[in-house]
Amino acid sequence: MAKPAETRTAGRKPAAKATRSAAETEKIRAALAARRDELRAEYDQTLSEITELQRDRLTDSAGDDQADTGSKTLEREQEISLANNILERITQVERALERLDEGGYGWCERCGNPIPVERLAAFPSATLCVTCKQLEERR
Repeated sequence: MAKPAETRTAGRKPAAKATRSAAETEKIRAALAARRDELRAEYDQTLSEITELQRDRLTDSAGDDQADTGSKTLEREQEISLANNILERITQVERALERLDEGGYGWCERCGNPIPVERLAAFPSATLCVTCKQLEERR
């Protein structure tokens, strides 16, 4: 049985892909590269902070009871989770840059329709149009 998204788009051709001017492409590339660089700096800073906190915890853990140890473990897991989240966002931006190079940036990966400019402005590394993203989130 076909998935709902496949059924809706099976008989329909994707919209013809309009070509973007070189200036528009470079503007998008510069914005994505700047965002990637911001995220990398944030990631490096977060790793530095995690390392510093780990060093402090090792020297300051004498006499900790189970509750203190548990709290420190929870904090460490939250910090690592934050770093992983930043790393995932870096990966998304790099993927958007690849899609830009391949000519697929701004087009939905599922249905092939253009992703609205407003969505790309809010979330530049979007790979799905609003409709397909809503379908994905419902599953």
